[in-house]
Amino acid sequence: MKPVQMERTPFADLDRQPREMTAMLLAALDEMGRHPEIRRVRRTAMDAFRPAPGWHVLDAGSGAGEVARSIAAEVGPAGRVTALDYSAATIAAAVERHDGSNVRYTTGDVSAIDLPADSVDGVWCERVLQHVDDADLAVSELVRVTRPGGRLCLVDTDWSSLAFDGVPPAMARTVVAAMHGRLTPKQIDMGRTLRRRLVGKGLRDVRALPVTCVFGDPASAGVVLPMVNPMVPEDVWPTGPGVRDKWFSHVDEAGARGDFLAILTIWAVVGTVA
Repeated sequence: MKPVQMERTPFADLDRQPREMTAMLLAALDEMGRHPEIRRVRRTAMDAFRPAPGWHVLDAGSGAGEVARSIAAEVGPAGRVTALDYSAATIAAAVERHDGSNVRYTTGDVSAIDLPADSVDGVWCERVLQHVDDADLAVSELVRVTRPGGRLCLVDTDWSSLAFDGVPPAMARTVVAAMHGRLTPKQIDMGRTLRRRLVGKGLRDVRALPVTCVFGDPASAGVVLPMVNPMVPEDVWPTGPGVRDKWFSHVDEAGARGDFLAILTIWAVVGTVA
């Protein structure tokens, strides 16, 4: 079943992109996964999630599968991981990179998961809910498939926390506002809402862990922030070419001076199914 996704950012429906764009987006996902700040977010989340040996874990929105394969190492040979993603192209890339661990890759919709109730011990869902139409419906599905006593770990971005220094504040606000719904999701505050969503579903022992990512130069920021990445094609920018060129001029100047700064908070929230 094809998932219901917002007709917005390129990441929200990767299979609809031209082949060249799909390849670029997959490369961007790989680069993000290697970024020290994203790795710090994942370490914080995984330390709270604590998948146990023998668990069956669902990675809901698994991308190219790097987290699913790391979870497989945690749950050991007696455990297993179901890596689910709505994008067939992404799943194909994950299969190509498979390392022999106990991971099963499948396409599917996080809002209509093809698994029985109470069938997994834990769920990992990273930077996915910001892209779906109904996050509460998706969270309900994640809770439904998790057994009582199992754990959910939701990781998502609070795009409203994004801030810059070293560039003109008014231009930064203009660029960031224009990006919402085009290169960043319209659901800009998803990260900070995760705790409320899990509490509302009756989970207990809910922990909310904010991780503020710090980018001290444009090259580092551009890996995670599309408005600082000059490789993002000009035709998908929501502003005119004059604004784009002026913005990158300011970014480059701040980088040369050494006073460029960008910060973004990503939340990891863990809870236990009652």
